[in-house]
Amino acid sequence: MKNKDKVYYDKEELVRQILEKDKDLKGSNIDEELMHELISGKISKNINEADDENSTFGQKIADKIATFGGSWTFIISFGVVLAVWIIGNAVILSNKAFDPYPFVFLNLVLSCLAAIQAPIIMMSQNRQSEKDRLTAANDYLINLKSEIIIEDLHYKIDLLMEQQAENTKTIEILLKTIKELKNK
Repeated sequence: MKNKDKVYYDKEELVRQILEKDKDLKGSNIDEELMHELISGKISKNINEADDENSTFGQKIADKIATFGGSWTFIISFGVVLAVWIIGNAVILSNKAFDPYPFVFLNLVLSCLAAIQAPIIMMSQNRQSEKDRLTAANDYLINLKSEIIIEDLHYKIDLLMEQQAENTKTIEILLKTIKELKNK
């Protein structure tokens, strides 16, 4: 039990040393509670699930609009609407066109669409950037925990190797003693 406590203590010291090195790189904000989680708990999180739970209705709509606005379905359907608009006003309704060439009303509709669509896409991109930052932070913690575990395993292997060396020396001494006793 004492040896196990020693390993835990050394593991905690190892975590502290790694975090101290990390603080040199632009100030780490890892606190004591997180340090204990790194030692014993589960760190990884599904960022998408956590984000979906905290999303407002407007954010969800913005994501859906941005997803649709960047799809081939939107591009093809928008191209068809533009073609129908232009052909309808320039050819079919040439005498009674509600938007004759040079299609001023079409330009107004396209400008309004762009004015509305651009901020919606920007909102979605900002949310994606935040998800990326959270994912990077989560990856960092997972990598940090992996580093701690690997260092701890190195420490344990070193202890085993030291014990093996001590055991080998003890066996050699015992064998030498047995030989001496046999020879007497």
